[in-house]
Amino acid sequence: MLSVEEAIAAVLTDAEALSAESVSLNGLTGRIAAQDVIARLTQPPFAASAMDGYAVRFADMKQGAALKVMGEAPAGAPFDGSVGEGEAVRIFTGAAVPEGADHVIIQEDVTRDGETITVNASQEKPRNIRAAGIDFKEGDVLAHAGERLHEIHGAIFAAANIVKISVCRRPKVAVFSNGDELMEPGTDLKPGQIVNSNHYALSAMIAAWGGEAAYFGCASDDEESIRDYFRRGAEADVIVPVGGASVGDYDYVKSAFAKEGGEIRFEKVAVRPGKPTWCGALKGARVVGLPGNPASALVTAALFVQPLVRRLAGETWAAPFATARLAAPLAANGGREAYLRAEAKNGRIAPAPNQDSSLLFPFAAANALIRRPAHAPALEVDGEVEFVWLR
Repeated sequence: MLSVEEAIAAVLTDAEALSAESVSLNGLTGRIAAQDVIARLTQPPFAASAMDGYAVRFADMKQGAALKVMGEAPAGAPFDGSVGEGEAVRIFTGAAVPEGADHVIIQEDVTRDGETITVNASQEKPRNIRAAGIDFKEGDVLAHAGERLHEIHGAIFAAANIVKISVCRRPKVAVFSNGDELMEPGTDLKPGQIVNSNHYALSAMIAAWGGEAAYFGCASDDEESIRDYFRRGAEADVIVPVGGASVGDYDYVKSAFAKEGGEIRFEKVAVRPGKPTWCGALKGARVVGLPGNPASALVTAALFVQPLVRRLAGETWAAPFATARLAAPLAANGGREAYLRAEAKNGRIAPAPNQDSSLLFPFAAANALIRRPAHAPALEVDGEVEFVWLR
């Protein structure tokens, strides 16, 4: 039985970013840069006025000085000339500052009479000019390979005159459930049946991590049915079967996997919840088998499926562990590393009162998992614990 750290390493064995593809700026949010994104121009490309006013030489800025207005520089139509001694150019926010000017005096600080302005307020130093390249310069790295791109990157790349970005392909993740007792939502349940719910959360989590989840349905407790689901999922990058991994008369997932030619890397992990988690490979697809209990499935997905999906998607990522003070006491832990659903806020963390692995609702308020080492002692309120963010 592997430790959590050993199991993660096994899941990630030989996992590399998938091939690159080109996307438009409208389609880059949440994608991972396949290579460094380099600015193709300087932003701003010229010294620009930060205010409406007059472009002048600061040396002429003496209270009461009169300057001749030589023309104007609206945004997008630069003044064709330079500013000399005793001269000014009417300028607007965002417009290119004419050659010779090193200061923009705001319009409120002058009085204009025809083509002459008079300085009414003292000017302490040159200001109101945004230097060329103050945002970024041609050749600057705007995003690094392995970086997750977000909404603002689209505007940044557009400002750098970039229209297409090379990103890693999203890994395709085939998810299927297993169990004769599972029925889809909306079904009139018979005695002994339950609603099949785990895959809704798993699919959303996979999408948030950068993958494309495809739910294939629910296999019956029959080896041939499960083999068919493995065959259908073999075209994906990752297969995530949920349930059927425990030791029981009707748990056929791993035997079906083996008969399809699958290679098992490990069968159990020393973790609570989620001991039956297993991993293997099938015809080029990586397989991470999750327990069927809701808490077990979602916790182990966060621990083992998440790093794999992010790695294949090209992301440079490590689990975001942090520390916080307990808002409630914790009992001593047993012989397996444990991950407890919890809510972290304002430097405090409160474990959910009921950690039963069959319960789904405690995840609604949980935004973190408290990590408890094997045989960790009991902790009182204000004790420090390590946790990993869920979202």
